[in-house]
Amino acid sequence: MIVMLCNFPPKSAETAAKALIEEQLAACVNLLSPVTSVYCWEGEICVEQEVPLLIKAPRRLAERLQARIHELHPYDVPEVIALPVDESASSPAYLAWVRALGST
Repeated sequence: MIVMLCNFPPKSAETAAKALIEEQLAACVNLLSPVTSVYCWEGEICVEQEVPLLIKAPRRLAERLQARIHELHPYDVPEVIALPVDESASSPAYLAWVRALGST
């Protein structure tokens, strides 16, 4: 299992989350409270409101999930960071539920 992190503009966050679930690329997507992101893009300091998405998915779907996020995201270079899950310290039942995605 992986947890993928990606910030979306507020107007597109929920639409993207629903698409990932409907397309069975993620078992669960949490939309967190909006945050203010400060970053440098093309030599300019940017300050933007964004909604962090925590996306839980089977590791086997990571490549397809990342590709779909790039299709859904309005930025040229969206933040997409995948974190491995320590399965030895995670809920076995929850892990089984995530792994079962797309197998029914």
